Amino acid sequence: MSGVINKVTVLRTGYCINEGKGVFKANGTITLVTGSAVVLIDTGLPCDKTLLLSKLSEKGLEAEDVEYVVGTHGHSDHIGNLNLFPSSCFAVSYDVCRGDRYLDNNLKAGGSYEISKSIDVIPTPGHTGADISVIITGTEHGVTAVCEEDLCDESIWKCNSENAAEQFKHREKILHLADYIIPGHGPGFKSPFSKN
Repeated sequence: MSGVINKVTVLRTGYCINEGKGVFKANGTITLVTGSAVVLIDTGLPCDKTLLLSKLSEKGLEAEDVEYVVGTHGHSDHIGNLNLFPSSCFAVSYDVCRGDRYLDNNLKAGGSYEISKSIDVIPTPGHTGADISVIITGTEHGVTAVCEEDLCDESIWKCNSENAAEQFKHREKILHLADYIIPGHGPGFKSPFSKN
């Protein structure tokens, strides 16, 4: 397809199941971006180590090939395997670091962090106070957003939100910004506002 420079692959679809009495069974979506950079978005729970390395191997990659690891927020089902990527640059919530060197960025002030000319990290707080999303242009769907802003059942996302009003605002922003959305929990889908 003309204009496609980034391939976005879901390595494992996340889920969130309300088991009742305040108990949820959940694990985050793990997404790989290849093209202008090799970016892993969310790493699952620690028990996902073997699955994650196996899925990368299926794509012809080893942990050392991953240039950037993005944790959309600090919950364990999104950052449980950061230790597998010691040579990567990390963007976790509003922190960006390489090793023990923290890099200046404008995420906390509402700005973006550029991974490449076609991959940006933006702040989308609400689920937690420092959620981030990855906006990828030049994909087979047009603009793809990988985010924690779950656009699933309202009863699930609202009860798991630190600030539902803020999360709703960023959910709307993502819906209007992206043609295709890969949420933290659940399958990807085309935005109802997509022009593609």
